[in-house]
Amino acid sequence: MAAVSTVVIVFITTVISFSALISKVNGANFTIDYDKNTFLKDGKPFRYVSGSIHYSRVPQYYWKDRLLKMHAAGLNAIQLYVPWNIHQPEKDKYDFSGQQDLVAFLQTAQDVGLLVVMRAGPYICGEWDFGGFPAWILKENPTTVFRTMDPTYIKYVDQWMDVLLPKLKPLLYNNGGPVIMVQIENEYGSYFACDKNYTTHLRDKARFHLGKDVVLFTTDGSSDGFLKCGYIPEVYATVDFGVSYNPAGSFKAQRDYEPHGPLVNSEFYTGWLDHWGQKHSVTDTNKVAKSLDLLLDYGANINMYMFEGGTNFGFWNGANYAPFQPVPTSYDYDGPLTEAGDITDKYLELRQIISKYLPLPDIPIPPSTPKANYGEVQMKFVATLQDALSQLSPKGPIKTQYPVTMESISQYQGFALYRYTLKKNVVSQTLAVPGIRDRGYVMVDKVPQGVVVREKSTNVTITGKQGATLDILVENQGHINFGSGINNNTKGIIQNVTLDGEMLVDWMVFPLSLDNINPSNIPLGDGPKSAAGLMTPSIYEGKLTISGST
Repeated sequence: MAAVSTVVIVFITTVISFSALISKVNGANFTIDYDKNTFLKDGKPFRYVSGSIHYSRVPQYYWKDRLLKMHAAGLNAIQLYVPWNIHQPEKDKYDFSGQQDLVAFLQTAQDVGLLVVMRAGPYICGEWDFGGFPAWILKENPTTVFRTMDPTYIKYVDQWMDVLLPKLKPLLYNNGGPVIMVQIENEYGSYFACDKNYTTHLRDKARFHLGKDVVLFTTDGSSDGFLKCGYIPEVYATVDFGVSYNPAGSFKAQRDYEPHGPLVNSEFYTGWLDHWGQKHSVTDTNKVAKSLDLLLDYGANINMYMFEGGTNFGFWNGANYAPFQPVPTSYDYDGPLTEAGDITDKYLELRQIISKYLPLPDIPIPPSTPKANYGEVQMKFVATLQDALSQLSPKGPIKTQYPVTMESISQYQGFALYRYTLKKNVVSQTLAVPGIRDRGYVMVDKVPQGVVVREKSTNVTITGKQGATLDILVENQGHINFGSGINNNTKGIIQNVTLDGEMLVDWMVFPLSLDNINPSNIPLGDGPKSAAGLMTPSIYEGKLTISGST
């Protein structure tokens, strides 16, 4: 038996060595030439001009279309984030299928002719819910300190990286795939913790899974203050910044930490994101084009945001982004490509600049995605929220003395209904919900009383009889994704509720899901009620008929 084992081991070693030999013969190699301040691809000087694309925001059907449009713009690479929370929605559930098929996306990019700069996380920012962190970690430990060596956090980071990184290894450029570089964390110098043990731990984890030859890098803002905590020994430091007419000044911080090697702007902002409730951001096309021209003429490697400015990702409260309604919009767009795949004037202008430094591929620019006007959709009332509770919350409520967070009942997105039975008559008394996260719709026996909102008013005046049902429909509008606020990120009602100063106890909390709604099986009830310009939250249905070719 021992002899057989020995033969097998020798055989495997021979195959690996042969594979490595083939790789060297074929010249598949991506490295940094510090002496000549450049990347080397297959032994030759190389400069990448890439664009960011988030596969998690683009329907799988359109992946190739968007990638072709990026390649047609003259880009030779793409840059992408990996959102941990879409691939591990539950602690014991991983999903790399369909829309979440990361490997298929990377292979499509390679088929199109694009290299890949991978931002593997675990934190990605990316104007994405919780910066990519899965909210179920808050159920395991609501006081977790993220992006540090906190025991709860690092336990699950290690488990995640042990799943993700082996999937990336065969896709590294040196192994015949498209991935030329892998980022460690993301803009860590902007975070308060400055935990060097954490960042070196991530570096070592990446080296263990990906090998010693892969190019690892960091990205931070373009000042020494950011790189002080963002820099990781033995990991190449890059910077990010927007429109600049002073390339030497913009890259000074990178040169302070990397005196030699290629200049890299890992996030050149072609536009800017929108914050909830604020004016739409617009970045002048001519200024972006002029800046790009100067940076490329300076010899820099550039990654641009291709889909920029038309998404409502959050409010800025002076310290943190709190993402609201993270659903892409495509009107009045400010990026080179819209979320709908439309070519903009900015796209054409930047393509012209890129053509001065890289040869354009011999392919036509794919057309903008076809659209049609399908007219109005008539909506029909189905049931109030309360009448549909048996379907919205099939397992029924959680009974609790005090309000509990959504995460504690495994409701990581969407809505939860908090219910209390009035123990006495109430006439125009103040209901205080200081722990509302993020918006609560208050009703008594289905009659709207008002709305409590985290960043505005957390009090509302209510009236009701003894025995009446007080409902607070709470919407999680997105977990904070930036700054120290990610560590205060539970949702629902996270503090006690008072009525006229008296604490309310004995609650029922219903986690709500729309997945299994069947309108034909919901009792009609007595319809919605209205008061103070509000109506009872209700379910409506409509039919949309789509005709024509796709």
